[in-house]
Amino acid sequence: MRISPKRDRKETLTAFLFLAPGFALFLLFLLGPMAYSFRISFYDWKIVNPAKSQWVGLANYAETLANPIFRRAVINTLAYAVVTVPAQIALGLAVAILLNQRIRGRAAFRVIYYLPVITSWVIVSLLFEYMFIGQAGLVNYVLRDVLGLISENIFWLADPILTFVPIHLLGIWKGVGWTAIICLAGLQAIPEHLQEAAEVDGAGVAARFFYITLPLLRPTLVFLVVVLTIGALNAYISNLLITNGGDPLDLTHFVLTLMYEATFGRLDFGAGAAISYMLTLFVFIISVVQIRLLRREMDI
Repeated sequence: MRISPKRDRKETLTAFLFLAPGFALFLLFLLGPMAYSFRISFYDWKIVNPAKSQWVGLANYAETLANPIFRRAVINTLAYAVVTVPAQIALGLAVAILLNQRIRGRAAFRVIYYLPVITSWVIVSLLFEYMFIGQAGLVNYVLRDVLGLISENIFWLADPILTFVPIHLLGIWKGVGWTAIICLAGLQAIPEHLQEAAEVDGAGVAARFFYITLPLLRPTLVFLVVVLTIGALNAYISNLLITNGGDPLDLTHFVLTLMYEATFGRLDFGAGAAISYMLTLFVFIISVVQIRLLRREMDI
């Protein structure tokens, strides 16, 4: 049946009218502020009197790149991604395999493993900070008094390296449940007859995992790697609360906490906007890689 041009235009107009409110909100609350902040990144911005702001071109970007604290923040953020992303995927996949078994109460176990995902970042960050306090923390008590592994308390939060132990552990613990749910969905999409046929042919558990499960989970794992990496690059709340935004000596900043400190601590809105757009560019590159990898998986 051939659709008349008049009816086609009417359907297009109807669809546009339904999309227009959402598109207007998108322009007003997302693209508009993004464009305005991009403009700010080229100015020595005066928040009290924007009309007196001075054009500085790429100076904010150049000064930020030359700042050793920014370079340290980039290293800290990348290290967080390198540690937490593989750990979340490995533990999440292990949990998903266990939850995929026919065991009693597995629905309850799925809820329990997902509870960390829905807990407040603020609450669990403060909880982990309390656990790793140097003098009265639970971790030191267990290591010293229960297990006898240390003779003196470890001042976790006073050391620029050890500070990241609770931050990394928190990131892993918080993300395992979500990763497990995604992996579980991927596992349940694998046809059971492939596993059964391999078992009949004599393939053991390890062989079935490496030659059937993992290859068929590749699209899911690619998705997880990219999404979790983007999430890790945007880590903020745990670092801000546990390190008080870079303590000690601004050595523990993440990129977003440094952006917050520049914008609202020093009121250097130009530098804060420049940091945000450099991070945006990197996240955009990661997103492009995601699209290409997913397309490649679909072609296979």
